[in-house]
Amino acid sequence: MAGRKRNAPGDGNPFARTTRATVASQRSQRNAAARSAVPDVYREMLREARAEVVSQGPSSSERPLKRKRPGEKKNPNAAAPKEEAPRSAACPGNGDHHDDNGDDDGIEFEDVVLPPATVQTMVMPSDDEDDDDAMFEDVDINHGVTSAVPAASESRELTLNLTAQEALMAPRRSADRRKTLGKEEKERRVEIHKMHLLCLLAHVERRNRWCNDQKVQDLLRPLLSEKMIQFLNPRASLTQYGQAESLKSGIHEASIMFKTKFKITERGLRRALWAEDEEQLKNYQLPDDIESTHDQQDFIEAAKTLSGSRDVGAQLFCALLRSAGIETRLVCSLQPLACVPGAPTLPKQRKIDKPSRPSKGEVYAAAMAKYETKAPDPGATPSPRRRLGHPLAAAYHVPSMAAPSPSPSRPEIPQVKRIRGESPYPMYWVEVLDQAYQKWHPVDALVTGTQWKPRALEPPASDRENCMTYVVAFEADGSARDVTRRYAKAYNSKTKRLRIDGISTYGNRTSTAGSGLTGERWWRRAMRKYARPWPTDLDQIEKTELAAEEAKEPMPRNVADFKDHPVYALERHLRRNEVLVPGAQTTGTVGAGSKAPLERIYRRRDVRIAWSREKWYRMGREVKPGEEPVLILPKRIPKRPGFNDYNDDNDGEDDESDRGDLFGDGAAAAAGTPIYTEEQTELYQAPPVRNGRVPKNRFGNIDLYVPSMVPAGGEHVAHERAAQAAFILGVDYAPALTGFQFKGRQGTAVLHGVVVPKECEEGVWAVIEGLTDLDAELERERKSRTALRMWSRFLKGLRIRERIWAGAEEQGEGKDEAVVGKGKENAADDGGGGDDDDVDMAGVESDVSEEYFMGEDEEGGGFLID
Repeated sequence: MAGRKRNAPGDGNPFARTTRATVASQRSQRNAAARSAVPDVYREMLREARAEVVSQGPSSSERPLKRKRPGEKKNPNAAAPKEEAPRSAACPGNGDHHDDNGDDDGIEFEDVVLPPATVQTMVMPSDDEDDDDAMFEDVDINHGVTSAVPAASESRELTLNLTAQEALMAPRRSADRRKTLGKEEKERRVEIHKMHLLCLLAHVERRNRWCNDQKVQDLLRPLLSEKMIQFLNPRASLTQYGQAESLKSGIHEASIMFKTKFKITERGLRRALWAEDEEQLKNYQLPDDIESTHDQQDFIEAAKTLSGSRDVGAQLFCALLRSAGIETRLVCSLQPLACVPGAPTLPKQRKIDKPSRPSKGEVYAAAMAKYETKAPDPGATPSPRRRLGHPLAAAYHVPSMAAPSPSPSRPEIPQVKRIRGESPYPMYWVEVLDQAYQKWHPVDALVTGTQWKPRALEPPASDRENCMTYVVAFEADGSARDVTRRYAKAYNSKTKRLRIDGISTYGNRTSTAGSGLTGERWWRRAMRKYARPWPTDLDQIEKTELAAEEAKEPMPRNVADFKDHPVYALERHLRRNEVLVPGAQTTGTVGAGSKAPLERIYRRRDVRIAWSREKWYRMGREVKPGEEPVLILPKRIPKRPGFNDYNDDNDGEDDESDRGDLFGDGAAAAAGTPIYTEEQTELYQAPPVRNGRVPKNRFGNIDLYVPSMVPAGGEHVAHERAAQAAFILGVDYAPALTGFQFKGRQGTAVLHGVVVPKECEEGVWAVIEGLTDLDAELERERKSRTALRMWSRFLKGLRIRERIWAGAEEQGEGKDEAVVGKGKENAADDGGGGDDDDVDMAGVESDVSEEYFMGEDEEGGGFLID
């Protein structure tokens, strides 16, 4: 056999020859057993195939040459067995050539040298990347080992091209990185969030008015049967439980009926997302199936056809229940743009190459058309190719199996359009008042089909199309109430962080986006428009119910939810100026993980805010004598130049390091900034006004950060002319220092009004009134002089114009005659037939130019040029 070494008869060890003979005899027995198991038919086929290979020649052999064993030398007679191999293969029954007879089984007894495996390497683009960023592919190990032998006979070179792989990895890494938001961008997003929130409230208010339209209710009332109306309006003679169950049964039947008849054909409201850049908004397009109900007439048309978006369906269901005499609220989960960082952004639109991939509907239609065209004609005779194997199958007539055509009188069932990509949780639903228990219950008839289950309407945090942050309920009279606490499962720990009244964290006294109002105050002010003039008993009951829902919210289960929680606090989340009261009791423990240590949980009411002496002084309080600081804050490291912009969120407790020892804390301030709690302070009492003399500081002013700092016997006159009025009267006064205006780390004092003795206040205000009247009189005189000066210039300009045009009339007439005569001569020279418009006016002087130059010499007539 080719590639196998044959030993000479006289060479080698006798024991080795005996061993080889024994192995050869065992191999012959196995080959004989294998040949006996192979049928004779397959043996004949193998003989014919090998004979055909022999007839074609040795060059056409398909089997590769077998490799030498390790350490085997070259055999000069290797060509002889190579030629004998086909002959021995043609005679498998010959027992003398036992090596050739085991040609098929010899492979498993030979050691084949595999080529060395090629190690795949990858160069990391940068040193700061982790191993987690590398992407690995799944390789079939068995496939690689099997294909290694034939590949080695052709070539041992392997070329790797990682350009395509790196191109796929680069955008994926960059997509995960989000741009950090600066202070200005955060403030801009807060203002946009407020504006969007007000627009959504106005939108829901308008839809709530449409639900009260009499035409809409008249169109929807026939949908309710008499039985439903009786259930919805239970008798007063029933018990409290019976009235509640009757209302619940009526709502259930009405919901099933409305869901059966209403068709969802359009896309409703969804969550608003921020775009990462402006380029993403250039190619943005609204969906084709967006809601088309824009005015009240469209709403009436939707009530007639009972079709539209699921939001319109919830609004029509609200009008249906109101038409039956039930007190119903229209509830909406507002979806404004996020006001906090970390919110999801718009998904990037994929560029679709032309021709684009057909949709599933087109593929399905094409497949159905293919089958319809290939369907055999039931009246035609099938071809012999379609017979089932019987010789007489071509003469058999296949009966027609086509379904009978539907009768024209049977109406076609309209196919319901399914909206893809919508959230499985609703944006609109209704609340029904249970008169028996004086309680509002939610009902969702179209999306979830639930009733009396408020917790089933909150979407998960992974839902990109729906985020429950503001839930507002509008009643028939136009009043509204924030009922988010009824539906949010974790209102304090999760939901409130996404709201405008939650971004002003606990203990932060700064306003949001510099608007002068905290987020909580702004939201109360926005909802004040939709509040009743006076609360009813039902409003008081609901307010108590919502407060109870918030109070019974369970304790958070992870460490992140404890941050800025209004009820619980962890020591790790305390700010620099927050401390625990002595003897604070723990309410439990929590761990960041299975191996992390347990941390104690405290009540938020046991946390106190501590400020420095100067900070308390600016708030109108002073530290009691002999009080020890609860904490000494270490000094902050000064920032690099260019990064020392003033931050409104700074606590201000370490500002006194630049002001010297103003309060006698020099020793403590050397190590840091001592801070004190409110219990260690008392109301500041300024030195009183004595003998008409107002106390002043070393700068000649008086500190008046809060109204309580006005000294006894004095009054604060808050007017810009107050200092001038007090000086005119000759009374003692002190400018009021009301604060500082910071630019960077440097603050400028803001003076507003003066402090005068109490008995001089009335006289100062009288002088201020006189000064104000005098300023108004001077302003009127100034305007009169300005008007007279303008009229004077105007009259001078008219006189100059009249004087110029009086002497220019006679000269103008003579020039016109000369020009007309010259024009006639030119026309005669050109052959005649010329019109008056072709007269050459190039040499004629312009009166306008004379007037223009006159105007420049006379300074515009004293009117145009000032």
